[in-house]
Amino acid sequence: MRRQLNLRMKEYIEILEQTSLFSGIAKEDIKIMLKCLNARQIEYKRNEMIIWEGSIINDIGIILSGHARSIKTDSSGKLIIVTLLGKGSYTGVLLAASRKRKSPVSVQVQDNISLLSIPIDKIVSQCSHSCSKHKLLLYNYINIIAEKSMVLHDRIDCLVKHTVREKVLAYLLRIAKENENHAFTIPLDRKAMSEYLNVERSALSRELSKMKKDGLIDFYKNRFKLLF
Repeated sequence: MRRQLNLRMKEYIEILEQTSLFSGIAKEDIKIMLKCLNARQIEYKRNEMIIWEGSIINDIGIILSGHARSIKTDSSGKLIIVTLLGKGSYTGVLLAASRKRKSPVSVQVQDNISLLSIPIDKIVSQCSHSCSKHKLLLYNYINIIAEKSMVLHDRIDCLVKHTVREKVLAYLLRIAKENENHAFTIPLDRKAMSEYLNVERSALSRELSKMKKDGLIDFYKNRFKLLF
């Protein structure tokens, strides 16, 4: 069961200042805006659901501490990881903006989480106190929606590939590009990677070994290097 807490934002303001939603907004302004936005700090425990598949979402969330994952079950009953979420990640950004569209995924806590929840109506409507930074907040929110759309595009780009090798290469090439380095660490272990790419774990392990033998990649656990 989740438990609503009194706001203790002093310890989290620095985290919020680094998020794209509050980009360009000073700490003191963030403190004031949290009251105008009716922001709530909520705690969830391990394995609790922040969002249930099929639910209507009216708030966006910012993870202040802990980790979660968005998941769904396919027609065969197989669990698929859609995204992994950590400190500074968002929940419900697209859903809250889509107005009464039911969530296609669930968001499950992996370890205890502190979440800042903000009603979408408070973001998209004019602040009753006419906060000077509210327009910037709305602009930042639109940018987040655009970025989220691109992340979903990246995931689809992996899933539409026909072979395990093509899926692995699409994923690793994207991570390498993001890191601007052919050597990088991925945020997934083998189980999570297989779920993310929607392939069997044993098939993934076999293909990684083949790719290493073929001189395409080198790896140790979740540390990879592209060799081409």
